[in-house]
Amino acid sequence: PLLALKHTTLGCASILGLSSLLISKLDPQIIEGDTTSLLAILTRYTVGALFIFRESYVQLITSQHWSFISSVLTPNQSSTWFAPISGLTSITSAFAAMGVGKLSAVWGLQGVLGVAAVVLGGSVVFGEAAYGIAEKNGFNPADEHKKKHGKSSSSKTNNDESLITKARDVFTRVPTLWALFCEILACQGLSTVLNVLTVTKVSEVISDDTERAGWMGNFFATINVLSCVFQFGILPATSKYTEPSMLWKGMPMLMLAMTCFVSVPKLSGGTNGDPSLNLIASAFLVMKTLEFSVRRMLDEMVYVPLDFESRFLGKEVIGVLGYRFGKSAASLALSALTSSFGTIGLRELSYFTTGAASVWLVAAWKLSALVPTRAEAEEAYEKMKKSS
Repeated sequence: PLLALKHTTLGCASILGLSSLLISKLDPQIIEGDTTSLLAILTRYTVGALFIFRESYVQLITSQHWSFISSVLTPNQSSTWFAPISGLTSITSAFAAMGVGKLSAVWGLQGVLGVAAVVLGGSVVFGEAAYGIAEKNGFNPADEHKKKHGKSSSSKTNNDESLITKARDVFTRVPTLWALFCEILACQGLSTVLNVLTVTKVSEVISDDTERAGWMGNFFATINVLSCVFQFGILPATSKYTEPSMLWKGMPMLMLAMTCFVSVPKLSGGTNGDPSLNLIASAFLVMKTLEFSVRRMLDEMVYVPLDFESRFLGKEVIGVLGYRFGKSAASLALSALTSSFGTIGLRELSYFTTGAASVWLVAAWKLSALVPTRAEAEEAYEKMKKSS
């Protein structure tokens, strides 16, 4: 795992660094206001490709870090520490986002990319230190894999099997992973539809671009504040007394109730039969707060009692494909409906949110039946550690 983390992290940092150099060479040669020259087009495509690349590598690297954390904490410890750790990542992301504007003003886009490459590459030092501490204290996740397969046999079988074959075998052997994958698809689908509904309504109500941007900024700042309250206060204090299966069921049930209010004309309180901005924004606010706090904690807790392949390979597949495919599928579905039937109104979009919430409830309910209780997870974890 450490070698894979080093390779992926340094590889991604190298791509960011090379992109920084490329843009630094191209940008000075572009005349201000020029958008049609070959250099301007190449620069735009480079930036677009970087955005797509970011969407993939962020999930890959964060999955590897969370896989390590899931391997060194017990189920009881994870219920206490996962939420605050997620909160710290949210805070550092917020500080980084605030610094982007200042860095961009001083060094430009190439400078921002260069700093990102250095910071990302430097994170390898901390990764090696974490694995070193785990090795010194006898809980290195790699030991479990080595003891299970053996060095000689693993070098033969693992090289012969493709990554796709390994992933298929893991998902077949561990039905919880497939259930989690389906739950993520449904959750991201609802989140995407609510996002489209909110942005559409805000654009309709607030016509001024500056005012609209300020409203959206305050909206997401509120989400971050509420998420931190859950991550640092509510969840660590209450998670020990609540079974994960109850929370898995509770999230989509709450969102189904809220989307029903949004989709029912007599309850939504909007004009012309459309739902009001306050009700739409409230539903999206609750969804994103749950997604950033409760669901993120539950997601990581699923992997703790599972075996090595599930925690690392299975998690990486779900992290890279599940989240992105869920959002992409919902966006493509809305685009296809718009192309086939014309513009979709707010009322029709509100119906889609209720349908998406229903699908999420079904997927989460099936997952909750496979998720062990806290006592069962602790028992399974202890058996796994003894056998390895």
